[in-house]
Amino acid sequence: MTTLEILESARTAIPVLRSADTEKKNAALLAMADALIARCDDILAANEKDLADARGTVSEVMLDRLALNPERIAGMADGIRQAAALPDPVGRVLARTERPGNLQIEKIAVPLGLIAVIYESRPNVTADAAALCIKSGNVCVLRGGKEAFRSARAVTEALREGLSAVGLPEEAVCMVEDSSRESASVLMRARGLVDLLIPRGGAGLIRACVENASVPCIETGTGICHIYIDAEADQEMALRILENAKTSRPSVCNAAEVCLVHEAAAPEFLPKLRRCLCEDRASRGAVPVELRLDEKAQAFTEGTPAGPQDFDTEFLDYILAVHVVGDVEEATAHIAAHGTGHSDAIVTENADTAARFLQSVDSAAVYWNASTRFTDGGEFGLGCEVGISTQRLHARGPMGLEALTTYKFVIRGQGNVR
Repeated sequence: MTTLEILESARTAIPVLRSADTEKKNAALLAMADALIARCDDILAANEKDLADARGTVSEVMLDRLALNPERIAGMADGIRQAAALPDPVGRVLARTERPGNLQIEKIAVPLGLIAVIYESRPNVTADAAALCIKSGNVCVLRGGKEAFRSARAVTEALREGLSAVGLPEEAVCMVEDSSRESASVLMRARGLVDLLIPRGGAGLIRACVENASVPCIETGTGICHIYIDAEADQEMALRILENAKTSRPSVCNAAEVCLVHEAAAPEFLPKLRRCLCEDRASRGAVPVELRLDEKAQAFTEGTPAGPQDFDTEFLDYILAVHVVGDVEEATAHIAAHGTGHSDAIVTENADTAARFLQSVDSAAVYWNASTRFTDGGEFGLGCEVGISTQRLHARGPMGLEALTTYKFVIRGQGNVR
């Protein structure tokens, strides 16, 4: 089927999903989770073929994004079950007003319709997006990258089996069969078919969607995330936070890319940072982090001199840019100039300094004494997520169920005329 034919087929499932009650949707989600586990061997076999093609052409951290194993598939199934356990966002009364003449007006949450998701080499997105769309009464059309095509197709087949098992149409979850740029372009311009487009991937994909889409589009995910180490930081806490934010999974958008250090802390902290992220990691066989240092930072520790683009780059790798600043105001100004509105953190024991940072930094998630790696639907109690929005309209931060609904006004009268 062509991409347009797939969209048209998916839209036939919209009335069924809109009318499905909570019990039916939850039953579908649980059946989808069970089908993932039942098809685990098939999914892993497909994933191994994707990995075999990717080895030698992408970095190790990108291979990690692509790789599946039984634990990750179990995690995908658990994410679907968590979505089933969440309150149904559809039908909520958001506001109620009574006007003169006993005219009653309610604002009620309703599904968006058809949600298209364009993503790259993360097959888990297939299950997360489908689960949230089904629970919120939407149908979804998924377009994965060529690196993960076999994996995403195997996951999609399992999810469709789960839908059929409870009597919901398979067309509620569809996968685009063409991974070329042309199929992405069709989704971007399918006015009247796509109600919302969500890109999940690198800066190039997101920019292409935002600049070229004629359908409503959410700007997501590019994460140049900063951690500012204040003069009054607990330095051991700061090292734990930085190591987690940079190295626990460097290929994801909530990983730290820039460390800002107060000039009063830099002489003591930067040698500790090198020891923690570089020397100690190398000694235990872990990948050391490359520090890219501005001129001031180079006076206090060894590393690679930072280039002109290093503070504007989402590395998605074991690389950390380091910049020394004079105070919290200079730190927040740097974030405003170079950040992407994703996630930024301050480490300090001074509550007033923290308050200035939290108020001044206009990102979707701002942290005090915590790792940016918590910017995640599951960690925020939203279940799995369909993306992390870095824009200000409609949805911001991890996009859970509520972000996949809109609303309509329902008015009840008694023969009222104006």
